[in-house]
Amino acid sequence: MTKSLNVGIIGCGNISAAYMELSALFNSIKVIACADMDPDAAKARAEVFDLRADTVEGLLAADDIDIIVNLTIPAAHYEVSKSVMEAGKHVYSEKPFVLSLEEGQDLKQRAKAKDVRVGSAPDTFLGGAHQHARHLIDTGAVGKITSGTAHVMGHGMEDWHPNPDFFFKPGAGPVLDIGPYYITNLVQLIGPVARVVAMSSTPSKSRTIGSAARKGETITVETPTTIHALLEFESGAVITLGTSWDVWSHDHGNMELYGETGTLFMPDPNFFGGDLRMTAGKDAVEIEPYAHPLGIPNQQHNNGMMANYRTAGLADMATAILTDRPHRCGLDFALHVVDVMTSILKSGETGQPVALATSCDRPAALSIDEAQFMLVRN
Repeated sequence: MTKSLNVGIIGCGNISAAYMELSALFNSIKVIACADMDPDAAKARAEVFDLRADTVEGLLAADDIDIIVNLTIPAAHYEVSKSVMEAGKHVYSEKPFVLSLEEGQDLKQRAKAKDVRVGSAPDTFLGGAHQHARHLIDTGAVGKITSGTAHVMGHGMEDWHPNPDFFFKPGAGPVLDIGPYYITNLVQLIGPVARVVAMSSTPSKSRTIGSAARKGETITVETPTTIHALLEFESGAVITLGTSWDVWSHDHGNMELYGETGTLFMPDPNFFGGDLRMTAGKDAVEIEPYAHPLGIPNQQHNNGMMANYRTAGLADMATAILTDRPHRCGLDFALHVVDVMTSILKSGETGQPVALATSCDRPAALSIDEAQFMLVRN
C-alpha cells in the first residue's frame, strides 16, 4: 500500500499513548495531531510522540486530518463523534462508541448523510489467538457451537487507577467497560444475539481510591458492579456471561465454547494473543499451528512479552476506506454489541428477558495474509 490516511486524536488520557505508539505498526494510518480539553495534556502527548498539539476545534477544522479517534470518556463519545462527522471526517471511537441504542442509530443516520465511516474498538478480536479460534470454528473443528461460558471478574479499578470515578458511574460498570471485549468476540465467533436475561447487584455503594494523589478519597458507586447474564444467539447457542468488580479471586476460564464434537478453551479477549486449547470429545488434541502476525508477542509487560496490536481496527478501517470495502470494526457490529450490553443492564434492572432490537453480520475473518498486508514491512 502506497497511501495512508492522516489521523488526529481527541482525548489525551491514559489510553492515548497506546494509540500513538502502536499506530506506527500499520501502513495505512499516520497519527499527526492530538487535542484535549486540557491543553497541557495535549501538549505533553505531542512532545512525547512528535505530534502537533491542537485545540479540539482546530482539529475538527484541520484540512490535513482524515480520521479522528475519539478517546474521550464514554459519556462524551456520542457528542464528540457527532461533531467529528459534522466536520466531514471519519471517526473511530474507543468502546463503547455510544451508551444507548438511540445514540447509535442517530450516528448511523448522520454517517450515511455525510458519507463518512464510523468505527469502534475493541479490535482485540482481530488478534492472532481469536482469529485462530475463528478459523477453527469456521472449519468445523469442534462442530456447531451450542453453548459456552465467559467470565470477566475482578475487584475494580480503584486500587490502581488515578481517577477511577467514571468506572462506577452510569455508562460504565463491568458490562459496558470490559464487557465489549467479550461480547464483541462472541459475536464475531458465533454471530449476533437474539435475546438476553440478567440479574444484577451493587454490593458496595462506595469505593476508596488506593493510589496516586487522590489516595484515600471515597467515590460513590452509581451503577451495578455484579451482573450475570444468559445470551441466546440467533444460531441457537446459549452463553453464560459473568461480569463483576466485586470478586477477589476465581478459577473460571476467560471463555469456553462448547461445540457438538469438542470444546475450545480461549484466552482473555481483552488481549490479542494467548494460548488456545481444544478437545475432540473428552480428549485433548493438539491444534495445528496458525502463524497469525497479530498474535506474535511484540511488547514487554509485567507478565512477559505479549501481543499488542491496538489500532489494528483503525488501520483496517483506513485500508477499507482506501480500497472501498467494509471495515471489520464497523458501526452495525459495534451498535449490536451496545444493544446487547444495554439490554443486559435493562434485564438486570427489570428482571425480564429482553429481545435485541438489532442484528449484524459477523465481520469478515482477518486472514494471515491480510493481517501481514496491514503491517509496516521492516
